[in-house]
Amino acid sequence: MNPYQFFSWIIVLFLIIVHPVYGQVIQVVTEVYPPYNYYDDKKIVGVSTEVVRNLLKEVDLDAKINVYPWPRAYKMALDEKNTMIYSISRTKERENLFQWVGVVAPANNYLIALKTRNDIIVNKLNDARKYIIGTVLDDVADLYLIKKGFVVGKNIDHANNYELNMKKLIGGRLDLWFSAELVANFLLKKNGYFPQNTIRNVYFLDEISGEGLYVAFSKKTPKQIVDRYQAALAKIKKDGIYDKIMKKYLQ
Repeated sequence: MNPYQFFSWIIVLFLIIVHPVYGQVIQVVTEVYPPYNYYDDKKIVGVSTEVVRNLLKEVDLDAKINVYPWPRAYKMALDEKNTMIYSISRTKERENLFQWVGVVAPANNYLIALKTRNDIIVNKLNDARKYIIGTVLDDVADLYLIKKGFVVGKNIDHANNYELNMKKLIGGRLDLWFSAELVANFLLKKNGYFPQNTIRNVYFLDEISGEGLYVAFSKKTPKQIVDRYQAALAKIKKDGIYDKIMKKYLQ
């Protein structure tokens, strides 16, 4: 080995030691969940997406963001190595299934009714059993309600996405719609409705709202990679980048 080759190997070894992401390919998965993650001119954007892109930039990693239906994205993050998932709720049931990086956006989750449906009253969760609730298959509310004894086909109506459930609510095919407040307002405006004139928040689901939506890694991801992203998230929050993103979307 000549001196040049020796020096090159030293550089490679140094990068491997000081840069935990070096040599690792990260796949990033999410769903269409506006305004957190959604398409604009064929590009995935949104409040959570901007935070994630800044995380990737901070660790100097150009990873592709892949958008799938939620059940597929969730399963990939459960089963596959080196997989990041974002805009995911952190619940007791999920706590040990992932490696959690941190909060990327706020989320207040509600059961929502049309403003004209004054007959719908939910003072406690059990009151909602007599109504048909629209959820997305395998999302946090779907799993939560099933755990609480709600039944698919009786008081739970599945859809593949939140916008379809919004249209079902508007069309009178649902009594209640589960949605984060930001998502509901975004989708209604997109479809030509004024949220304040169209819907009302009926019941706050505090158990599945928590601090907000998270970015997390699969259990099959090396811990040093997770640590790197945790440090990156802390840095963009400290530097004010995170607050600028929030103001852009939440004002």
